Amino acid sequence: MSIMDWINERVNIRGVSEFAFKKKVPVFYGTIWYYLGGVSLFLFAIQLVTGILLLLYYQPGAATAFESVKFIVSKVAFGWLIREVHAWSANLFIFFAFLHMFTVFFAKAYRKPREMTWFSGMLLLILGMGFGFSGYLLPWNELAFFATKIGSDIAGAVPFVGEFLLRLLRAGDEVTGATLTRFYGFHIALFPAFFTLVLGIHLILVQVQGMSIPPELERIPEKHRRYMPFFPNFAIRDALFWLIVLNIIALLAVFFPWELGTKADPLASAPAGIHPEWYFMFMFQTLKLIPGHIFFIEGELFGLLIFAFGTIFWFLVPLLDRKARRGQRSRFWTVIGVVLIVYMIMMTLWGYIV
Repeated sequence: MSIMDWINERVNIRGVSEFAFKKKVPVFYGTIWYYLGGVSLFLFAIQLVTGILLLLYYQPGAATAFESVKFIVSKVAFGWLIREVHAWSANLFIFFAFLHMFTVFFAKAYRKPREMTWFSGMLLLILGMGFGFSGYLLPWNELAFFATKIGSDIAGAVPFVGEFLLRLLRAGDEVTGATLTRFYGFHIALFPAFFTLVLGIHLILVQVQGMSIPPELERIPEKHRRYMPFFPNFAIRDALFWLIVLNIIALLAVFFPWELGTKADPLASAPAGIHPEWYFMFMFQTLKLIPGHIFFIEGELFGLLIFAFGTIFWFLVPLLDRKARRGQRSRFWTVIGVVLIVYMIMMTLWGYIV
């Protein structure tokens, strides 16, 4: 008996391989967008591996965090490369996750029976942004310190639960070493646990339900549709896309390194130009433009309420888009998607230019 036979008797590897060979991927004008989900998964895997390597040397704490990161990038063999790859893969993960979300939206791939796939995907995007927010503080440099202070101040403006959220995030009333320790726990334990759970559910749903095609293509008889085998045809193309992305990360790491900056000083005044990460910039810029008061509501609170209702609205799109449930396209929802993309891009650019 061979080793593969011995293993197969216990875990049924052949069943998995047969499933992979039988699975087919629709071939049409939008097939290229199917690779975005796989790239997002690949980038998460890179963050997982590089994050574990960084943990071997990183020391959380107000007195040790900055020095440990400085030691990693200056003394540890290839430590600077691991940190750069970790940072750039995190940003590219958010970028590709947003692209994946919008392609799913415009393809109406959230329609029945894939509502749960959309919900789990949205949770993954939110958790990914939580990864970014919690990891931003870990180097304990000046930019991260004051950006975290501003971000947690915004959370503190949430009605009814704002004070609780502020103290939950900061582990106190101010951003201190205790905040760093709490964010460290969020970043390496809490968020990974939830993310892995939701990711598992998301992948199972994708495998069980298969890949969606646009509503207009569903009207084509099955015998006239084109498919390619998932393995090896689609898998090889997916791996090639991963290789391209990996090369892009390597180039970014070498030619556009993330500056460590200066160590955070809680007693210093905030330097000019403090801003959050790019994927929070459109919200940050919007809050800056809202007047101090709108009618009887404080301007910042008004903006937070708008974003909260907007997020819930976007989250519930599969239940609100009735035409998609009937296999039809709605111009109304398409316009909303285009307007949202334009708004996010314009506000982000404005935030960096002004």
